[in-house]
Amino acid sequence: MPDPLTSSSPKNGGESVESVDHEQHENADAIATPLPPRPTIQTFDSKTSISPAATLRLRNETAPSQLRTKPTTAVSLTDIHAGSHQDGQQDAYPPTSSARFSPGVVSVNAKDLRFNLSASASEAGDSASIRSYLPAFDAGGDVESLLGEVLEGSQDGPAWLNLHDLPQFMSSAEASNEDRHIEENFLCEFDSRLAEDGDADENALAEHWKSRLKHFLILSTAGKPIYSRHGDENTISQYFGVIQTIISFYQGANDSLRAFSAGTTRFVVVTEGPLYLVAISRLGESEAQLKVQLDALYMQILSTLTLPTLNQLFTNRPSTDLRRPLQGTEPLLSALADSFTRGSAPTLLSALECLKIRKAHRHVINNCLLKARAPDLLYGLVVAGGRLVSVIRPKRHSLHPSDLQLVFNMLFEVGGVKAAGGENWIPLCLPGFNSSGYLYMYVSFLGQETVEHRETASVSRSEDEVAIILISANKESFYDLQKMRDEVVQQLERNGSMAIIQSAVKAGRPNATEISPGTVIRHFLYKSRANVQFAMPSFSPHFNTLLARRRLLTTYQRIHATVHAKNSHLKVHHCVNRESVSLAWVTPTFELYCVAGSNASKAALAKGASAIIQWARREEERLFILGGAVF
Repeated sequence: MPDPLTSSSPKNGGESVESVDHEQHENADAIATPLPPRPTIQTFDSKTSISPAATLRLRNETAPSQLRTKPTTAVSLTDIHAGSHQDGQQDAYPPTSSARFSPGVVSVNAKDLRFNLSASASEAGDSASIRSYLPAFDAGGDVESLLGEVLEGSQDGPAWLNLHDLPQFMSSAEASNEDRHIEENFLCEFDSRLAEDGDADENALAEHWKSRLKHFLILSTAGKPIYSRHGDENTISQYFGVIQTIISFYQGANDSLRAFSAGTTRFVVVTEGPLYLVAISRLGESEAQLKVQLDALYMQILSTLTLPTLNQLFTNRPSTDLRRPLQGTEPLLSALADSFTRGSAPTLLSALECLKIRKAHRHVINNCLLKARAPDLLYGLVVAGGRLVSVIRPKRHSLHPSDLQLVFNMLFEVGGVKAAGGENWIPLCLPGFNSSGYLYMYVSFLGQETVEHRETASVSRSEDEVAIILISANKESFYDLQKMRDEVVQQLERNGSMAIIQSAVKAGRPNATEISPGTVIRHFLYKSRANVQFAMPSFSPHFNTLLARRRLLTTYQRIHATVHAKNSHLKVHHCVNRESVSLAWVTPTFELYCVAGSNASKAALAKGASAIIQWARREEERLFILGGAVF
């Protein structure tokens, strides 16, 4: 027969539960005899249900001979927990009443907390811990030795107390409506037909602009509009004036406006010389992540104008309209902005992704580039579907990931270069290399299809395209680079390297279950910090849609922001919400971010993460370019 429970509210404001012998309650009106404290605690059997926030308090001043009833166990709930936010700030909040442990182990209700106690006595002393009686806390074996005590011992720390996202506490109807609203807005995020309709009502255009989940705005310090991802000039001109006024107000007080939030919307402002760049997002990104995206847009402008030209334009005339010098580059800015809205793993990690091939095969491709190298060559690259295959560079010069991002955005996200034909000669500035001058890029797409076939191909066609990119500081070196390209292609076809590249591209990325059979992990991002490169599996089968990938990247952005917050010292961060379980693991040599289904246990997630690390170390020479070829 279960023990009856009576509740009392002590003067100290805590909550206590006392267990009284059933024989003392034969008379319903009888008053229970006050119970003295006891020196030992009751043992817990395997079916014990305990809140992770509960603690045992013992008092040892009463001898066992003075006990007048059966022993009791006093349990108090911790009233306040401290939680760390993505920006490093800390808040205090009440504990949540839900917890994730093994089925059948935890049964918690904040209003009616019940314990099933064993009838046998315990010889445990003051050193006994609730964790000792909960088998779900034991990750076990290799997992524990790999992650140390982080997964097991930090359950009560700030990183574990802030596990739950607010959406999991919604009712199913509220969550369904919220998901439907987000899905409808996101699918229309890249639709600009209403804004291009000259007959559309002005109020309809304004509402359409406000409904966007993310905006990028660029204006001059004089308040002149330069670029906006959404809306036309008539719709957004007043907003540019408001933004310029707010920024000027803070500058007048000798302060700089960097970021602020309004409800679920985050505003981030970056000042670069004569330009203000503003991001407005409702996608849950942190200030630091939005700042990286604004920096990329600024570098896209510099790739067209160079820094000296930009400064000279505004020095001579502060009210310069920069839209004329930037005319024709709007597709580049919009493609870059849309990639941030869809979710960009290279931008989040500030790293490059390489095509996975054998080290020996990559070495043969490098030698082909080196043997055919033109005298004025600065960089030589082979790229397949936005992934780097091979690179040769001068001994004292490296290629910055942000510069390569601009190049890949131009070649694989914007259709103008591919539509021009087999060969292209493009002057551009690589700000990470030198923001003061231009370089000249020769681009040739291999196996180029007809224009009609490209227009009818699927959206995923960029994943199958192979390009040779040759960069020089000499604007007269077009024919030398063209000759080098012909020799490289001839050698690649002769030694079979071209077929190897095409085969690797066609095979695509492996699934997470192919990398680690039986794993609960559905997707991951692994970054090699030393090589500034990352690897990830295929999005299939769990993240095939655009919205599913956006949600996946949102999860990555949240855990990335948590472990990289200014005041954060986290090495492992585990996060649980109603849709997924995620893990961030950061060391001096690598970063790992992985996502599993909502029912995945800590032990299974840690075991899967361990398997991915072992796979990445085993395949390192195939996944990454280690140093590259130099001359």
